[in-house]
Amino acid sequence: MTTVTAPMATVTATARVELQTPGGWVAVCDHDRLIPGRGVAVLLPDGSQAAVFTDHRGALYAVANRDPFTGAYVLSRGLLGSTPEGRVYVASPLLKQRFDLSTGECLDDAAVSIAVHPVRLG
Repeated sequence: MTTVTAPMATVTATARVELQTPGGWVAVCDHDRLIPGRGVAVLLPDGSQAAVFTDHRGALYAVANRDPFTGAYVLSRGLLGSTPEGRVYVASPLLKQRFDLSTGECLDDAAVSIAVHPVRLG
């Protein structure tokens, strides 16, 4: 969060998290809404959902919110972790499959993956 002091007032500006869509970059939430290790579900202009995360180092990630094993839109409620090699993942809250947040690859079933969205602070 950045605070800008003007002569008569103090204004607080919050960075926005943006996801890249086919139509361009779209602001999806305020950065200060993200808690390290927890996700936020966001609705994209095309009606799809994404799960946005920040880890304890401050890195941003965005993946599809739909769990491909159950069809439920719950990955934003999953827990973050990392492998011994340092791959950051989200574990589905339902059946516990782990998805690499950088590649979308399921770490428990190589035949399954989820979409990864480019993400940035705007």
